[in-house]
Amino acid sequence: MKQKTINIITLGCSKNLVDSEVMLRQLQAAGYQVYHDSDQPAEIIVINTCGFIFDAKEESINTILDYTRLKSEGKISHLYVMGCLSERYRDELNAEIPEVDGFFGVNDMHALLSALNAPFREALLGERVITTPAHYAYLKIAEGCDHQCSFCAIPGIRGGNISKPIEQLMSEARFLASKGVKELLLIAQDLTYYGKDIYGKRQLSTLLENLITIPEIKWIRLHYAYPVGFPMDVLDVMRNQPKICNYLDIPLQHITPRILKSMKRGGGGDKIRKLVQTIRNKVPGIVLRSSFIVGYPDETATEFNELKQFVQEARFERLGVFTYSHEEKTPAWKLTDNVRPAIKARRAEELMLLQQEIVTQHNQELIGKVMPVIIDHQENNFWIGRTEFDSPEVDNEVLIPVNDIPVEPGSIVNATITGTELYDLTATIYP
Repeated sequence: MKQKTINIITLGCSKNLVDSEVMLRQLQAAGYQVYHDSDQPAEIIVINTCGFIFDAKEESINTILDYTRLKSEGKISHLYVMGCLSERYRDELNAEIPEVDGFFGVNDMHALLSALNAPFREALLGERVITTPAHYAYLKIAEGCDHQCSFCAIPGIRGGNISKPIEQLMSEARFLASKGVKELLLIAQDLTYYGKDIYGKRQLSTLLENLITIPEIKWIRLHYAYPVGFPMDVLDVMRNQPKICNYLDIPLQHITPRILKSMKRGGGGDKIRKLVQTIRNKVPGIVLRSSFIVGYPDETATEFNELKQFVQEARFERLGVFTYSHEEKTPAWKLTDNVRPAIKARRAEELMLLQQEIVTQHNQELIGKVMPVIIDHQENNFWIGRTEFDSPEVDNEVLIPVNDIPVEPGSIVNATITGTELYDLTATIYP
């Protein structure tokens, strides 16, 4: 019997990517030839969508329409859609795009597998088809979120926080290590809330202390920490355990009291400033990544300037800036989206220009230092790598000229930083 082919297209965040990888493993076990984001011809297409903000929804819908055209041309036989967009707008999508053979939400993997005549195999729990470069992988430690941030649709899409038990995560991490993974990127909507629902208290530090015992894992990176209720014992583990990268992704979103209150972020500007300073004091040399939203309803020029001043003072080594997206079925939907798009865009640009100055100065201070660099891939005449202070896809890269010293993707080399190219660094391998 001819082996059926299936290609999963993943849109959106790394949490979606993990879902796709789990799905791929189940389909592989059912006898499918599986591809991911591939140009290879495939009979069946599954699109794992994002429905978080307007731009993501637009990309998801355009991708669906592209594949409906391929289906009408007879180039694919079946088209299925899963993920966040389906969860938010299933009825509307069914009515508007009948060419799709089925829409499935974020918790409908079993139903989608059934539609594909692929039984869910409990024995494969923790196994995935790794779609990232073989030396790093994402480890999703929890699903959903208990916070009710006014701008965020995630609780309405994925529900409340559900932590995975430590034993299950250790099994998954060991599987990833057996496949060559050296760097684990821990992800969740709120990483620092981990364990409270199943253990009665936050247990991220305990999870980290377990993960560092896996010999093959060399780096562990933390993404998406929530500032309110931050578990300080995590900082002790970061400071004392070299496998935990001195890197923390902690989206703060804003700094002014009125907007933080309207965002339902809890705490306040003074508490955020104190937390940032505490983190830097407890983990010397840590690199902080944060993100901020500009153009939130009623954000004044004065409030934006206060945010800009905070960014200048805090000097985050890594920063993302997003313009506010007015999303239905969020608490902020009842507000008026009254900051003009041009003003939103200008404020985002101002923050990023400021951040460019901060990063340039930070990178200049690294010149002459010898740093461990993990090699991701070769591009033309350069090895492209990252320091422990940089996450793949979103942060700085290190460019190392190819020479006679044997290097391969996944290896960690000592490199001397020789210069900067805007956000990126140049280096040579330390003899």
